[in-house]
Amino acid sequence: MATRGREEPPVPPPIGVLAAAAVTSCPTGHPAYSQSLPREARSAAVARRLVRTALTVWGLDSLAEDAMLVITELVSNAVDHGRLPSIRVIVSRPSVNGVRVGVVDRSRIAPILKADPNGDRLRGRGLVLVDTLTEAWGTELYRWGKQVWAELKESEA
Repeated sequence: MATRGREEPPVPPPIGVLAAAAVTSCPTGHPAYSQSLPREARSAAVARRLVRTALTVWGLDSLAEDAMLVITELVSNAVDHGRLPSIRVIVSRPSVNGVRVGVVDRSRIAPILKADPNGDRLRGRGLVLVDTLTEAWGTELYRWGKQVWAELKESEA
């Protein structure tokens, strides 16, 4: 606010507003959202909110439940296997009725779909869920890491 030619210093927002701002994501070019997050288990909740926000904006709410399960699994894998303290969650819209969710981390080790015929393991079955819920999923390797992605589509009417 300007007063007699001098600018007043900005008033810092209340702490609750800063916390909300920390989880607010911005569109990134061709319909997409992305956000860097700490490589911690609690980042899965922020990733789910990002996915829900993008799908709501794009009118793809019917994909929300499956997409949020998928992003939770991808974030969980990145938390377990990444190397640096942060990951990046990406939500893009490759088609009118589809969404692609991805997690970027600094490990170059690609995840492997493991079939456990006995089903008695408590962990390691997340990619089976991802494979079941998505149209396609895969890994893009980079010189410095990878992105594990998955695509979901609405049924065509």
